[in-house]
Amino acid sequence: MPVAHLRTNHTPTKAAKPYKGIAMEGPIAKWYARIRQRDHELGTVVRRVGEILPAGGRILEVAPGPGYLAIELAKMGKYQIVGLDISKSFVEISQGKAKEAGVASDFRHGNASNMPPDGGSFDLIICRAAFKNFTEPIQALDEMHRVLKPGGKALIIDLRRDALPEDIKTLVDSLDLSWISTFITKWTFKLFLLKNAYTSGEIRQLVSQTRFARPDIREDTVGMEIWLEK
Repeated sequence: MPVAHLRTNHTPTKAAKPYKGIAMEGPIAKWYARIRQRDHELGTVVRRVGEILPAGGRILEVAPGPGYLAIELAKMGKYQIVGLDISKSFVEISQGKAKEAGVASDFRHGNASNMPPDGGSFDLIICRAAFKNFTEPIQALDEMHRVLKPGGKALIIDLRRDALPEDIKTLVDSLDLSWISTFITKWTFKLFLLKNAYTSGEIRQLVSQTRFARPDIREDTVGMEIWLEK
């Protein structure tokens, strides 16, 4: 499949720490890749994409982590998939897993607030469980708008800061992790993830400062889908 063009005259923005919380590199990235292997949400997202995006569409996954969603989308054989992640470890992991799966996915290293692809390159952008960690969320949203084609959509799936503790516990317990991974995951939710997360009202306020129109936000017990259209 063709690869989305990259800007050759790309000029970096001012220096900024690109990611809040624990750096997903080395052993931490490998641990995260292991615990996310049983991702019950993947099938739902893949079906949703198949329903809204015609064959031949271009998809950018921002912060794909180990690459599980991008690889499942690539297995459909209908789309060109590009993944962009700030973690060099995740880029290496996802490239390896795509090779193992025998699929054509293009995983690249880059910052969500200063993306290398040319404007108007993608029909759909997906960002799962990562937006809350971006240190420049408004710039990241504007970059999503820039690289989308006219009429293109962005789907951000993330945790809500006002999620109830008992619902978080139910979610983590459903992952069927080892006791130590369960403990670490619950600790990470409490100390990092919930503190970084947004409420739906805060998301609307952020989006209002970008080139996107009003978002369509759909909440569930612990998270929300944020739909944006160019």
